[in-house]
Amino acid sequence: MLRKQILTALPQASVSQRRTIDIVATATVLVTSEAAKYPIDNIFNDRRGPGANRWVAAEPGEQMLILAFDTPQTIQRITLEIEEHEVSRTQELQVAVSHDSGQTYRELLRQEYHFSRPGTTFEHEEWAVMTEGVTHLRLWIKPDKGGKPCRATLTTLALEGAAD
Repeated sequence: MLRKQILTALPQASVSQRRTIDIVATATVLVTSEAAKYPIDNIFNDRRGPGANRWVAAEPGEQMLILAFDTPQTIQRITLEIEEHEVSRTQELQVAVSHDSGQTYRELLRQEYHFSRPGTTFEHEEWAVMTEGVTHLRLWIKPDKGGKPCRATLTTLALEGAAD
């Protein structure tokens, strides 16, 4: 006979062993472009969800965002939010990490997001990852797989690492 128990709450042990990585205090942010009204700073504030501040690339086409950490980091979770109200499109995103000061990168994940007004305009993703000694984290964004001349956008990028 199957032994089972219904959980009334999810175990919190793993959450208590993580901390939010303060990107502003621990990394230099390199970005290929930013629109004057929508700087990259917006994705690292505490505002999340639909309607939050966002980063928008200054120009159409592929974009790159690199976090160069002051000291190597352990990353256990990546949270990403994207909101798009203007253009129906499929945005592709790749996350990769470097352990050698940005000389080489290893892909962690690749994801596509389809935005179609009026219903599908917001995406929230949380990925459990476990990678230690990260010196650089890179996001590569292709704003539309179909080649429309549109601009990449992000609302939130948050990282969690091992508790001190």
